[in-house]
Amino acid sequence: MRMRTTTLILLAAVLVALAALRPGAPAADAADEVASPADASPGEGWSRLEPGLELGVFTAPVPAASGESRIRVLRVDVRRWELVLCNTSAPGEGELHSAREWCRRRGLAAAINAGMFQADGQTGVSLMRTRDHVNNPRLSRDNSVLAFDAGDAALPPVTLIDRQCDDFEALAEGYGTLVQGIRMVSCRGNNVWAPQERRYSTAALAVDGAGRVLLIHCRSPYSTHDLIENLLALPLDIARAMYLEGGPQAQLAVEAGGRSLEFVGSYRTGLLESDLNTIGWPVPNVLGVARRKAIQQGGGEQ
Repeated sequence: MRMRTTTLILLAAVLVALAALRPGAPAADAADEVASPADASPGEGWSRLEPGLELGVFTAPVPAASGESRIRVLRVDVRRWELVLCNTSAPGEGELHSAREWCRRRGLAAAINAGMFQADGQTGVSLMRTRDHVNNPRLSRDNSVLAFDAGDAALPPVTLIDRQCDDFEALAEGYGTLVQGIRMVSCRGNNVWAPQERRYSTAALAVDGAGRVLLIHCRSPYSTHDLIENLLALPLDIARAMYLEGGPQAQLAVEAGGRSLEFVGSYRTGLLESDLNTIGWPVPNVLGVARRKAIQQGGGEQ
Protein backbone atom coordinates (compact mmCIF):
# COMPACT_ATOMS: atom_id res chain seq x y z
CA MET A 1 0.00 0.00 0.00
CA ARG A 2 1.51 3.32 -1.05
CA MET A 3 0.17 5.86 1.40
CA ARG A 4 1.83 8.49 3.59
CA THR A 5 4.09 6.85 6.16
CA THR A 6 2.86 8.97 9.08
CA THR A 7 -0.76 8.06 8.36
CA LEU A 8 0.13 4.38 8.14
CA ILE A 9 2.05 4.41 11.41
CA LEU A 10 -0.85 6.06 13.23
CA LEU A 11 -3.32 3.60 11.72
CA ALA A 12 -1.11 0.68 12.67
CA ALA A 13 -0.89 1.87 16.25
CA VAL A 14 -4.67 2.25 16.53
CA LEU A 15 -5.41 -1.15 15.02
CA VAL A 16 -2.86 -2.95 17.17
CA ALA A 17 -4.31 -1.27 20.27
CA LEU A 18 -7.82 -2.37 19.27
CA ALA A 19 -6.61 -5.92 18.67
CA ALA A 20 -5.08 -6.04 22.13
CA LEU A 21 -8.40 -4.97 23.66
CA ARG A 22 -10.49 -7.43 21.67
CA PRO A 23 -11.83 -10.27 23.85
CA GLY A 24 -10.29 -13.60 22.97
CA ALA A 25 -7.51 -12.10 20.85
CA PRO A 26 -4.90 -14.80 20.10
CA ALA A 27 -1.39 -14.74 21.46
CA ALA A 28 1.23 -13.10 19.26
CA ASP A 29 2.89 -16.39 18.33
CA ALA A 30 -0.39 -17.65 16.83
CA ALA A 31 -1.73 -14.36 15.54
CA ASP A 32 -1.86 -15.47 11.92
CA GLU A 33 -4.57 -18.03 12.74
CA VAL A 34 -8.17 -17.10 13.36
CA ALA A 35 -9.12 -16.20 16.92
CA SER A 36 -10.82 -19.50 17.67
CA PRO A 37 -8.46 -22.49 18.14
CA ALA A 38 -11.13 -24.66 16.52
CA ASP A 39 -10.55 -22.78 13.28
CA ALA A 40 -6.78 -23.34 13.20
CA SER A 41 -5.39 -24.35 9.82
CA PRO A 42 -4.42 -27.98 9.10
CA GLY A 43 -0.94 -29.33 9.71
CA GLU A 44 2.05 -29.43 7.37
CA GLY A 45 1.40 -30.28 3.70
CA TRP A 46 -1.75 -30.18 1.58
CA SER A 47 -5.32 -30.59 2.85
CA ARG A 48 -8.33 -30.76 0.57
CA LEU A 49 -11.05 -28.29 1.46
CA GLU A 50 -13.36 -28.96 -1.49
CA PRO A 51 -12.90 -30.43 -4.97
CA GLY A 52 -10.33 -28.26 -6.71
CA LEU A 53 -9.48 -26.28 -3.59
CA GLU A 54 -6.55 -27.24 -1.34
CA LEU A 55 -4.80 -25.52 1.52
CA GLY A 56 -1.08 -26.05 1.92
CA VAL A 57 0.92 -25.23 5.06
CA PHE A 58 4.71 -25.31 4.74
CA THR A 59 7.63 -24.39 6.93
CA ALA A 60 10.03 -22.21 4.96
CA PRO A 61 13.38 -23.93 4.30
CA VAL A 62 15.22 -20.83 5.56
CA PRO A 63 13.68 -19.47 8.78
CA ALA A 64 12.74 -15.82 9.23
CA ALA A 65 14.34 -13.64 11.89
CA SER A 66 11.07 -13.85 13.87
CA GLY A 67 7.77 -15.71 13.80
CA GLU A 68 7.03 -19.32 12.89
CA SER A 69 8.33 -19.13 9.28
CA ARG A 70 5.21 -20.79 7.90
CA ILE A 71 3.87 -20.18 4.42
CA ARG A 72 0.19 -20.79 3.63
CA VAL A 73 -0.89 -21.52 0.06
CA LEU A 74 -4.42 -21.89 -1.28
CA ARG A 75 -4.21 -23.94 -4.48
CA VAL A 76 -7.11 -23.29 -6.86
CA ASP A 77 -8.11 -25.44 -9.83
CA VAL A 78 -9.44 -22.78 -12.20
CA ARG A 79 -11.52 -25.35 -14.11
CA ARG A 80 -13.77 -25.62 -11.05
CA TRP A 81 -13.30 -22.19 -9.49
CA GLU A 82 -13.11 -18.71 -10.95
CA LEU A 83 -11.37 -15.55 -9.85
CA VAL A 84 -13.29 -12.33 -9.30
CA LEU A 85 -12.02 -8.82 -8.66
CA CYS A 86 -13.83 -6.86 -5.94
CA ASN A 87 -13.36 -3.07 -5.81
CA THR A 88 -14.55 -0.53 -3.27
CA SER A 89 -14.69 1.90 -6.21
CA ALA A 90 -17.23 -0.27 -8.10
CA PRO A 91 -20.92 0.74 -8.28
CA GLY A 92 -22.85 -0.37 -5.22
CA GLU A 93 -19.74 -0.61 -3.04
CA GLY A 94 -17.98 2.36 -1.42
CA GLU A 95 -16.61 0.82 1.79
CA LEU A 96 -13.35 -0.95 2.61
CA HIS A 97 -13.49 -4.44 4.11
CA SER A 98 -11.07 -7.02 5.42
CA ALA A 99 -10.52 -10.05 3.19
CA ARG A 100 -12.79 -12.11 5.45
CA GLU A 101 -15.51 -9.47 5.27
CA TRP A 102 -15.22 -9.39 1.46
CA CYS A 103 -15.70 -13.19 1.47
CA ARG A 104 -18.84 -13.01 3.56
CA ARG A 105 -20.21 -9.99 1.73
CA ARG A 106 -19.76 -11.54 -1.71
CA GLY A 107 -20.17 -15.24 -0.90
CA LEU A 108 -16.56 -16.05 -1.79
CA ALA A 109 -14.61 -19.17 -0.89
CA ALA A 110 -11.44 -17.11 -0.43
CA ALA A 111 -10.03 -13.62 -0.84
CA ILE A 112 -6.58 -12.05 -0.91
CA ASN A 113 -5.29 -8.51 -1.49
CA ALA A 114 -5.59 -7.50 -5.15
CA GLY A 115 -2.47 -5.34 -4.88
CA MET A 116 -1.16 -2.12 -3.42
CA PHE A 117 -3.29 1.02 -3.58
CA GLN A 118 -2.87 4.77 -3.71
CA ALA A 119 -3.36 7.48 -1.08
CA ASP A 120 -7.05 7.90 -1.99
CA GLY A 121 -7.66 4.52 -0.33
CA GLN A 122 -9.38 3.05 -3.41
CA THR A 123 -7.29 3.17 -6.57
CA GLY A 124 -4.77 0.45 -7.34
CA VAL A 125 -1.26 1.63 -8.14
CA SER A 126 -1.39 0.12 -11.64
CA LEU A 127 -3.83 -1.26 -14.21
CA MET A 128 -6.89 -2.77 -12.55
CA ARG A 129 -10.14 -3.32 -14.41
CA THR A 130 -13.00 -5.70 -15.12
CA ARG A 131 -15.42 -5.76 -18.04
CA ASP A 132 -17.81 -3.53 -16.10
CA HIS A 133 -15.58 -1.30 -14.01
CA VAL A 134 -12.23 0.43 -14.32
CA ASN A 135 -10.44 1.05 -11.04
CA ASN A 136 -7.21 2.25 -12.67
CA PRO A 137 -6.75 2.49 -16.46
CA ARG A 138 -3.00 3.17 -16.31
CA LEU A 139 -0.56 0.52 -17.43
CA SER A 140 2.58 1.07 -15.33
CA ARG A 141 6.05 -0.31 -15.95
CA ASP A 142 5.45 -3.33 -13.68
CA ASN A 143 5.97 -6.58 -15.56
CA SER A 144 3.25 -8.93 -14.26
CA VAL A 145 -0.41 -8.74 -15.25
CA LEU A 146 -2.94 -11.25 -13.96
CA ALA A 147 -5.59 -11.91 -16.62
CA PHE A 148 -8.84 -13.83 -16.15
CA ASP A 149 -12.49 -13.86 -17.26
CA ALA A 150 -11.53 -15.22 -20.67
CA GLY A 151 -13.73 -14.27 -23.59
CA ASP A 152 -12.92 -17.47 -25.51
CA ALA A 153 -13.21 -20.99 -24.13
CA ALA A 154 -10.03 -21.88 -26.02
CA LEU A 155 -8.00 -19.55 -23.79
CA PRO A 156 -6.65 -20.60 -20.38
CA PRO A 157 -9.14 -19.44 -17.72
CA VAL A 158 -6.36 -17.59 -15.89
CA THR A 159 -2.92 -16.50 -17.05
CA LEU A 160 -0.14 -14.46 -15.49
CA ILE A 161 1.28 -12.36 -18.30
CA ASP A 162 4.99 -11.56 -18.19
CA ARG A 163 5.47 -8.37 -20.19
CA GLN A 164 9.15 -9.17 -20.71
CA CYS A 165 8.32 -12.47 -22.42
CA ASP A 166 4.76 -12.23 -23.74
CA ASP A 167 2.85 -10.06 -26.19
CA PHE A 168 0.80 -8.22 -23.58
CA GLU A 169 -1.50 -6.39 -26.01
CA ALA A 170 -2.43 -9.56 -27.86
CA LEU A 171 -3.05 -11.59 -24.71
CA ALA A 172 -4.92 -8.84 -22.86
CA GLU A 173 -7.55 -8.60 -25.60
CA GLY A 174 -8.81 -12.06 -24.68
CA TYR A 175 -9.58 -11.33 -21.02
CA GLY A 176 -12.17 -9.22 -19.25
CA THR A 177 -10.22 -8.64 -16.03
CA LEU A 178 -6.64 -7.40 -15.75
CA VAL A 179 -4.71 -6.75 -12.52
CA GLN A 180 -1.14 -5.48 -12.83
CA GLY A 181 1.52 -6.04 -10.19
CA ILE A 182 5.23 -6.41 -9.48
CA ARG A 183 6.85 -9.52 -10.89
CA MET A 184 8.43 -11.96 -8.41
CA VAL A 185 9.14 -15.02 -10.56
CA SER A 186 9.65 -14.52 -14.28
CA CYS A 187 8.50 -16.65 -17.22
CA ARG A 188 11.86 -18.42 -16.99
CA GLY A 189 11.13 -19.43 -13.39
CA ASN A 190 13.81 -17.25 -11.82
CA ASN A 191 13.82 -14.85 -8.88
CA VAL A 192 13.89 -11.30 -10.31
CA TRP A 193 14.29 -9.43 -7.00
CA ALA A 194 17.65 -8.24 -5.73
CA PRO A 195 18.56 -8.89 -2.07
CA GLN A 196 17.34 -6.14 0.28
CA GLU A 197 17.19 -5.27 3.96
CA ARG A 198 13.49 -4.36 4.17
CA ARG A 199 11.25 -7.17 5.44
CA TYR A 200 7.50 -7.69 5.33
CA SER A 201 4.63 -10.02 5.91
CA THR A 202 3.57 -10.79 2.35
CA ALA A 203 0.57 -11.70 0.20
CA ALA A 204 1.36 -12.94 -3.30
CA LEU A 205 -0.11 -14.86 -6.23
CA ALA A 206 1.44 -17.49 -8.47
CA VAL A 207 0.52 -19.98 -11.16
CA ASP A 208 2.00 -23.46 -11.16
CA GLY A 209 3.07 -25.77 -13.96
CA ALA A 210 -0.47 -27.19 -14.21
CA GLY A 211 -2.06 -23.74 -14.57
CA ARG A 212 -3.50 -23.71 -11.06
CA VAL A 213 -3.58 -20.45 -9.12
CA LEU A 214 -1.68 -20.24 -5.84
CA LEU A 215 -2.76 -17.63 -3.29
CA ILE A 216 0.19 -17.22 -0.95
CA HIS A 217 0.43 -15.71 2.52
CA CYS A 218 3.47 -15.49 4.78
CA ARG A 219 3.14 -13.67 8.10
CA SER A 220 6.77 -14.04 9.12
CA PRO A 221 8.93 -11.18 7.83
CA TYR A 222 11.16 -11.80 4.84
CA SER A 223 12.67 -9.59 2.22
CA THR A 224 10.88 -10.27 -1.06
CA HIS A 225 14.04 -11.80 -2.54
CA ASP A 226 14.39 -14.22 0.38
CA LEU A 227 10.69 -15.13 0.36
CA ILE A 228 10.91 -15.97 -3.35
CA GLU A 229 13.91 -18.21 -2.68
CA ASN A 230 11.88 -20.05 -0.05
CA LEU A 231 8.87 -20.40 -2.34
CA LEU A 232 10.96 -21.80 -5.17
CA ALA A 233 12.47 -24.36 -2.78
CA LEU A 234 9.03 -25.66 -1.71
CA PRO A 235 7.06 -28.35 -3.64
CA LEU A 236 4.80 -25.76 -5.27
CA ASP A 237 5.96 -26.02 -8.92
CA ILE A 238 5.75 -22.23 -9.28
CA ALA A 239 5.93 -21.12 -12.92
CA ARG A 240 5.34 -17.38 -12.43
CA ALA A 241 4.53 -15.19 -9.43
CA MET A 242 3.38 -11.66 -8.64
CA TYR A 243 3.64 -9.55 -5.47
CA LEU A 244 0.31 -8.33 -4.08
CA GLU A 245 0.82 -6.61 -0.70
CA GLY A 246 3.14 -6.41 2.28
CA GLY A 247 2.92 -5.55 5.96
CA PRO A 248 -0.02 -5.72 8.36
CA GLN A 249 -2.60 -5.29 5.62
CA ALA A 250 -1.42 -8.45 3.75
CA GLN A 251 -4.11 -11.07 4.32
CA LEU A 252 -5.71 -14.26 3.07
CA ALA A 253 -9.17 -15.41 4.13
CA VAL A 254 -10.71 -18.81 3.41
CA GLU A 255 -14.38 -19.71 3.84
CA ALA A 256 -14.64 -23.19 2.34
CA GLY A 257 -14.92 -26.85 3.25
CA GLY A 258 -16.65 -26.01 6.51
CA ARG A 259 -13.63 -23.97 7.61
CA SER A 260 -13.25 -20.29 8.37
CA LEU A 261 -9.61 -19.21 8.26
CA GLU A 262 -8.07 -15.75 8.38
CA PHE A 263 -4.32 -15.21 7.97
CA VAL A 264 -3.17 -11.65 8.58
CA GLY A 265 0.17 -9.90 8.25
CA SER A 266 1.96 -7.80 10.82
CA TYR A 267 5.61 -6.91 10.22
CA ARG A 268 6.72 -4.16 7.89
CA THR A 269 10.08 -2.40 8.09
CA GLY A 270 9.54 1.25 9.00
CA LEU A 271 5.86 0.81 9.85
CA LEU A 272 5.14 -1.99 12.32
CA GLU A 273 8.28 -3.91 13.21
CA SER A 274 6.55 -6.46 15.42
CA ASP A 275 4.27 -9.49 15.44
CA LEU A 276 1.49 -7.67 17.30
CA ASN A 277 -1.19 -7.22 14.66
CA THR A 278 -3.98 -9.82 14.92
CA ILE A 279 -6.78 -8.28 12.84
CA GLY A 280 -7.56 -8.08 9.16
CA TRP A 281 -7.16 -4.50 7.95
CA PRO A 282 -9.87 -3.01 5.75
CA VAL A 283 -8.63 -2.96 2.13
CA PRO A 284 -10.26 -1.57 -1.03
CA ASN A 285 -9.49 -4.30 -3.55
CA VAL A 286 -9.37 -8.09 -3.29
CA LEU A 287 -9.08 -11.06 -5.58
CA GLY A 288 -11.80 -13.53 -4.70
CA VAL A 289 -12.36 -17.21 -5.44
CA ALA A 290 -15.89 -18.24 -6.42
CA ARG A 291 -17.41 -21.51 -7.62
CA ARG A 292 -17.90 -21.59 -11.37
CA LYS A 293 -21.56 -21.23 -12.33
CA ALA A 294 -21.62 -24.43 -14.38
CA ILE A 295 -20.49 -26.40 -11.31
CA GLN A 296 -23.01 -24.59 -9.10
CA GLN A 297 -25.76 -25.67 -11.49
CA GLY A 298 -24.86 -29.35 -11.30
CA GLY A 299 -21.84 -29.76 -13.55
CA GLY A 300 -20.47 -32.37 -11.13
CA GLU A 301 -16.97 -33.18 -10.00
CA GLN A 302 -14.38 -33.72 -12.73
